[in-house]
Amino acid sequence: MATLTYRTAGESHGPALISIVEGLPAGLQLNAELINLELRRRQGGYGRGGRQRIETDVVKFLTGVRRGKAIGSPLVMEIPNVDSRLDQAPVLVKPRPGHADLAGAIKWLMTDCRETLERASARETANRVAVGGVARSLLQEFGISVIGFTRQIGKVRAELDGGWGAEKIRELAAASEVYCPDAAASVAMIDLIRQAKQVGDTLGGIVETHVYGCPLGLGSSVHWDWKLDSRLAAEIMGIQAIKGVEIGLGFAVAELPGSEVHDPIFFDPSLKNSACLGFVRGSNNAGGLEGGMTNGQPVVVRAAMKPISTLLKKPMPSVDIITKESGKADYERSDVCAVPAAGVVVEAVVAFEIARSLVEKFGGDSLAEMKANYENYLAAARQLGAS
Repeated sequence: MATLTYRTAGESHGPALISIVEGLPAGLQLNAELINLELRRRQGGYGRGGRQRIETDVVKFLTGVRRGKAIGSPLVMEIPNVDSRLDQAPVLVKPRPGHADLAGAIKWLMTDCRETLERASARETANRVAVGGVARSLLQEFGISVIGFTRQIGKVRAELDGGWGAEKIRELAAASEVYCPDAAASVAMIDLIRQAKQVGDTLGGIVETHVYGCPLGLGSSVHWDWKLDSRLAAEIMGIQAIKGVEIGLGFAVAELPGSEVHDPIFFDPSLKNSACLGFVRGSNNAGGLEGGMTNGQPVVVRAAMKPISTLLKKPMPSVDIITKESGKADYERSDVCAVPAAGVVVEAVVAFEIARSLVEKFGGDSLAEMKANYENYLAAARQLGAS
C-alpha cells in the first residue's frame, strides 16, 4: 500500500526546524508561497506573544524538489529560527503546571526542564503547518479544499449562517483578527483576550475545520488504525495544548435519540458526476465520516485547546526540582491566547491526513498515475447497479 508520512525535528531555540515528507507522487507542483502563507497565518491572530514579532517563518526546500516539482524522493524542508540561542537559554528548575516540564525532566532524569520544553514547545507546530501546506498542494489537484476557523474563545461562541458556503466562511474568517467568521463574536473574543492580558491570564477555545470535495471511501473499516476518524483524532490530539476532539455532532450525540442523529440518504442525479456520486444527506451530523470512511459529505472536526499554561502575572505554584522547595513556576515567554493559531495547525494536520488517505486509496509513483487511478475509481463507482 502506498503511503504518505512525515517526521519533524528541531528545538524551539535551535538553529532551525526540519520536516521530512515521504511518499509524495512525482510531478506534484510544490508551492512555497502557499506554505509561507500558512506559516504567516500561524504566526498571526490576536493574542499572540513576542516570539511572533521576532520570527518571520519562511520555508526552504532542501531535497526532493527539482524545478518546483516533487521528484519522488524524500522532501526535506527547513524553517530557520531567528531566535536561536539554545545553548544560552536559561536553566528552568521550577516546572510550569500544564507543560511537559516535570514529566519530561523525570523521564530523562534531568534537573533542567529546558531540554524537555525546547522540543515540547508549540514552536514545533510550524513544521506541521509546512507539511500541511504540502498536503494542500496535493489535495488541490483533486478539487479538495480545507477551511478552518475559530468557533469559540472562552465562553464566547461563534454562530454560522446556514446559507454560507465554503468560500464565504473562508472570506469572513480571513477578515477577522481571531479568524472567526462571525463578526459580532470576533469583537467579543478580542475584548475577552484584552481583558485576560490586562490581568495576566490566558484563554483557550475551540477551532473547527471543514474539508470539502472528498470522494466516498477514503479510510477503511477493516482495522481500527485504518479508520480515518481514528487517525484524524490522533493527529489532532498530538498538537500541543489540544485536550479534546469532536467529529460532526461529537459529544452532542449522547444527548439525542438515533432519529435525530443519523443522516438520511438521498440520491440527486444532477450530482452523479461530483465527488459524492449523487449520494446526498438531509444533514451532516456524522461529520462526513461513517465506519471510518468518508461518505461524500464535508468532513467536520473540532478541537478544544486549553489555555496557555505559562502565566506572567499569575504564575502557578510549583516546586524546585533540585531543592524540592515550594515557589512559583518559572516564566517562559508565551501567548495570551493562541486559539486562532491552533486552528491553522489543526487545518494542517487534517489536510495531511486526508492527503495520506488519498495516496493510500489512489497511490501511484507519479501524480499522473494517481489521477488516472482516481478517475477510474469514480467511473467504476458511477456504474454500480447499471444494467
